[in-house]
Amino acid sequence: MSDKIRGVLSPVVTPFDADLQPDTTRWLSHCRWLLSQECGLAIFGTNSEANSLSVAERRMLLETAADAGLDTDRMMPGTGACALPEAVELTRAAVEAGAAGVLMLPPFYYKGVSDDGLFAHFSEVIERVGDARLRLYLYHIPPVAQVPVSLDLIERLLDAYPGTIAGIKDSSGDWSNTKAMLDRFENFDVFPGSEEFLLEGLRHGAAGCISATANVNPGAIHALFETWTAGDADERQAELTRFRKAVAQYPMIPALKAIIGLSTDDPDWGRTRPPLVPLDETQRANLAETLKEFDFTMPGRTAA
Repeated sequence: MSDKIRGVLSPVVTPFDADLQPDTTRWLSHCRWLLSQECGLAIFGTNSEANSLSVAERRMLLETAADAGLDTDRMMPGTGACALPEAVELTRAAVEAGAAGVLMLPPFYYKGVSDDGLFAHFSEVIERVGDARLRLYLYHIPPVAQVPVSLDLIERLLDAYPGTIAGIKDSSGDWSNTKAMLDRFENFDVFPGSEEFLLEGLRHGAAGCISATANVNPGAIHALFETWTAGDADERQAELTRFRKAVAQYPMIPALKAIIGLSTDDPDWGRTRPPLVPLDETQRANLAETLKEFDFTMPGRTAA
């Protein structure tokens, strides 16, 4: 397992077949395209509908990726779960598959839990996996999980597991919180959860970003990551932000799937697993018009 993973990563959306089972053919095709755009694979993230997938399904997809020869050094699977044994099983499977790291939600069902309780959960996962190759990236997403990862908890985990706690994805949407992490911790990689904060993050030492819209716009985001010191960086950041906000006018996961479907002429990409629902015809038509306004394409992205 690699020590560090940097750059732009995508929480890879999960296509479903007519029986609402994960469609491995379409999924592998999308993973390969993302890798071709220099985008890492944060499979089983929020926008992957990960918490609508069973442990067995996630393990199956992880094994599918490894068997297909996808570069596991560019992979950061989401392994968080409310049930400790599930988090341990998924994390161990990711380590054994050679993933560069794992992205771990806090256990999110119970609200108002203490830092002591969260520390115990992460500690138990690390101890039970018991593998020096593990690189654990915390996942702070209070708008969804409603269970924050505090700065004090990060410090405590770093003190206890300095070789294992590798970084964090901050999806709070609060730049001041992201900056506080960047300012406070050393040897701890911070990934903003949106490309809106990519340039400012890089200017303060961020490791990259892990963004939903990297599913469809990875090349432009990676280009800014690579050339963020160039004179036109602010203008390119503004364009990335404008596109992100345009897509975010729609329910994000159905919108990303609709964009892939429109770009590959494959409407079956639009399927979501309940309780999520696909975009309706009006939303899909409006989104198509939005993409035209941006002259948007997904270069090299074809149907599976």
